[in-house]
Amino acid sequence: MKIHFLGVGEACDERCPNTSLILQTKGGQHFLLDCGFTTPHLYFASYKEPDELDCVWISHFHGDHFFGIPLLLLRFWEMERRKNLFIAGPPLVKEKVLAAMELSYPGFLSRLMYQIDFMEVGQGESFVIAGTDWQTAANIHSQFCLSVCINDGSRRFFYSGDGRSTAKTQILAKNCDLVVHEAYLPEDELENHGSVSACLDFASRANVRNLALVHLQRNVRELVKRQIVELQRSSAFQIFIPEPGDRLDL
Repeated sequence: MKIHFLGVGEACDERCPNTSLILQTKGGQHFLLDCGFTTPHLYFASYKEPDELDCVWISHFHGDHFFGIPLLLLRFWEMERRKNLFIAGPPLVKEKVLAAMELSYPGFLSRLMYQIDFMEVGQGESFVIAGTDWQTAANIHSQFCLSVCINDGSRRFFYSGDGRSTAKTQILAKNCDLVVHEAYLPEDELENHGSVSACLDFASRANVRNLALVHLQRNVRELVKRQIVELQRSSAFQIFIPEPGDRLDL
């Protein structure tokens, strides 16, 4: 399993693009996890084959997590994509994506030369996408948001989307090879966002191997990076703050 951090930032960060990842499974499938304002240009700068992407996962419907979808679909049309594209996410994912596309490029959906297959997923569901096992659990966020655990038979990967962890997301992340979790501030100051301290406790309780902190508030990012250097010395798992473009081979 390979992870490519396209972006790692929060919605208003002018230096770090919106948090978005490419996950490549051992079988060669490519999944795009969240697709915010800044994601499509970063995606197409690295991935040139129009049919390479198998699925887009949308954790929730805030703009920095799904408003890049219309441009992604448009560019695939321009590149003459023919392969069906799978888009999965919380309830109303089809309605939200189609509305965003119609608002962005009116009447363009009928011109696409590939089919979009939608899957609406609820809290606590298990399902299969392109031969990989997926499970979900809801976070605490200002909008319904799903964490996801993806198992390709060799590695287990957890992505939080936005929000505070819950007992159910804790179970979902158990023994994962990598947890990518939103950590907006160093401490728990906002009821609908994760924090560095909470994520460290979360990763320790879940017995994970690696913890990547993303979506850090732009004004505390450098401070947290310095703190992590000290925290790593006493941690039983690897902690890091990825930069845009970083790649990790699990």
